[in-house]
Amino acid sequence: MDAHPALAAAPLPSLPHWESPPDDLPAAIRQIKAALRARIEASGRTVEEVFAVVEQRVQAKVDDITAARERGETIWPVIEYADIEAGTVSAAAVEKLRQRGCLVVRGHFDRQQALDWDRDIVDYVDSNGFFDAYRGPGDDFFGSVGSKPEIYPIYWSPAQMQARQSDRMARVQAFLNSQWKHESEGVRWFDPNRDSLYPDRIRRRPPGADSNGLGAHLDPGTLDLWMTEAYQKSFGHLFNGTVEQYDPWDAAHRTAGPQYPGTTMCSAFRTFQGWTALSDMDHDQGVLHTVPIPEAMGYLMLRPLLADVPADDMCGVTVNQVFPANDRWHPLLMRALTGIPDVRAGDSVWWHCDMIHSVAPVRGQLGWGNVMYIPAAPWCPRNERYSAAVREAFQTGSSPTDFPAEHYERGWPNRFQPDSLNPTGRRGLGLD
Repeated sequence: MDAHPALAAAPLPSLPHWESPPDDLPAAIRQIKAALRARIEASGRTVEEVFAVVEQRVQAKVDDITAARERGETIWPVIEYADIEAGTVSAAAVEKLRQRGCLVVRGHFDRQQALDWDRDIVDYVDSNGFFDAYRGPGDDFFGSVGSKPEIYPIYWSPAQMQARQSDRMARVQAFLNSQWKHESEGVRWFDPNRDSLYPDRIRRRPPGADSNGLGAHLDPGTLDLWMTEAYQKSFGHLFNGTVEQYDPWDAAHRTAGPQYPGTTMCSAFRTFQGWTALSDMDHDQGVLHTVPIPEAMGYLMLRPLLADVPADDMCGVTVNQVFPANDRWHPLLMRALTGIPDVRAGDSVWWHCDMIHSVAPVRGQLGWGNVMYIPAAPWCPRNERYSAAVREAFQTGSSPTDFPAEHYERGWPNRFQPDSLNPTGRRGLGLD
């Protein structure tokens, strides 16, 4: 879209910002909403006009997705790992990836390799008496899924580290990172060819399990997305009269700003969230769903400024809770919620870091539902800072600081050791 011509010659009013959660949240919300509205209006546009631009853009995407779904088409793009490795991914496939903001990589790892990793993880936790020591879910959000345990607070198994530092993982991460604009304003915001090895957990859901799933939410942040200076710059086009120029693939300023501390925070900047399948999973067995519209973040950021939202409410967004998405405030977006296709062990699944996602509930699951969470978290100032905490956790077998302090692996002798790091692993931990 072409940019709207600036109607106001005077500089736009500055925005207040809080680099840590304000003590009086309702007052701060009222203040930032008033300031954002004033900034938009000073550009010569109304909040309603700016929101309408984003809504029209999103509406077209929703209509396209719902029509494709009715035709029986697969909504999620699927690309073969062999094409990524060979550099033969078609321009049409890349365009579909950028349009939908999500991807299944077929054959990312050999199926038998993934099944072996799954077995190795079982041996790893069994040999260390994990189930005898397990104290229940340390994370209220993931604990809500209802099968115990489903999310294992395990980070340093040989299987997880082998996958994180593998050449095959590095190639896919670099391919995904390259979809982002990572240089602008004379700044290189991140290195697309170097990952920070962000450590996360594993999920093992057994056959016959009943799981409540996870409600629709986002993970890039909470109130900090409106209230911190770096994010105000990141989403600046939404609020300064140039909404047509908003680009969900532009990393400018996003790799510098912190997230507000909390129980659901992510200290790292992730271009894509992701997981690698350790079992075959059918599309109707409690799987991941997303709203495959990267531009929807503009809708989510502007929606609280409309007149029907209370002055001290950001459509339910607050601190220490995930960013919610729901039919009350975002009915248009929820129409596009779409699940992944069938996947096989060794496939990987990826979604843009700003995208709404959920996990469907399931009763009496057929087959295993096992994954290890590995995102694309490119090397950048924000991730380099977090890498110091990751290195310490790795060396001591501790839970990383983004996660509950459970520390099951500290005394486990067969966890992945520093002398098994390859060059990719060392660079990812900031050791080289």
